[in-house]
Amino acid sequence: MAKKLYVGNLSYNTSEDGLRTLFSGFGNVASVKVIFDRETGNSKGFGFVEMSTDEEASAAIVGTNGREFDGRQLRVNEAMDKPRTDRRSGGGYGNNW
Repeated sequence: MAKKLYVGNLSYNTSEDGLRTLFSGFGNVASVKVIFDRETGNSKGFGFVEMSTDEEASAAIVGTNGREFDGRQLRVNEAMDKPRTDRRSGGGYGNNW
């Protein structure tokens, strides 16, 4: 079963292809997503990498956590499975028409 990893402290120049290349040294990379700010289009400095197996994910954590990549020391750990919430509900002006 695939396991999702949180990758923090990314350089703002880090690309998804760069992360895929780095993590592919530890196994099959199922997906990569760098998170960008919607308004500015700039990286938020973190992302997610999904490895195909638990063993590959564990090897990737050991091999990349604390490692320097694109001039920054990465923080890598297992991503928490929290359901995404809708941030648009409630508050604001004019929602009571």
